[in-house]
Amino acid sequence: MEKLIELEILGLSSNHSQSGSFTLVLGEVGGIRRLPIVIGMFEAQAIALEIEKIVPNRPMTHDLFKSFATGFNYDLERIVITDMKEGVFYAKIQCKSERLETEIDARPSDAIAIAIRFGCPIFCSDKAMAEGAVEHFEVEGEETKQTQSAPAQKFSAKKEPSLKDFSLDKLNQMLDKAISNEDYEKAARIRDEINKRN
Repeated sequence: MEKLIELEILGLSSNHSQSGSFTLVLGEVGGIRRLPIVIGMFEAQAIALEIEKIVPNRPMTHDLFKSFATGFNYDLERIVITDMKEGVFYAKIQCKSERLETEIDARPSDAIAIAIRFGCPIFCSDKAMAEGAVEHFEVEGEETKQTQSAPAQKFSAKKEPSLKDFSLDKLNQMLDKAISNEDYEKAARIRDEINKRN
């Protein structure tokens, strides 16, 4: 069975590059890796409302899912981000009742919005974490970030029209810079471009 890494929600921020989308940043519990996932506005709102314990006037879709599952005596064991293909993450919701255990395919954003309503843990497969994560270090009181594959390098940032125009070395440098600036949205886009070439 593949090793699973437990994650925690670290933050949620608007995505400046894609209007109406947000970046959810998950962190490895007891580790240095961060997993940025671009999600839609509705899912971001559902996650934020539950984190802040704000109760909407009417139940949202994820609240309805919880009521439905609870009504049929199902409980969530955990959610697992299972894979990443061409920049898209995949997840499964693992549920059980007294008589049955089952897995349901889901988008990670929906799975996480549901998981926080049940208070169940969030995990990621080692494979998906290796492909999608960025590393975050703290050295002598100063925070620095870098990817697993590339050492931290300095470079002067320039706005360029497309990531496809850059060499792999340059993309790794840009990734380091985006991470050091905590620009996880940009880091996710650069990471996806690097993964396309590998």
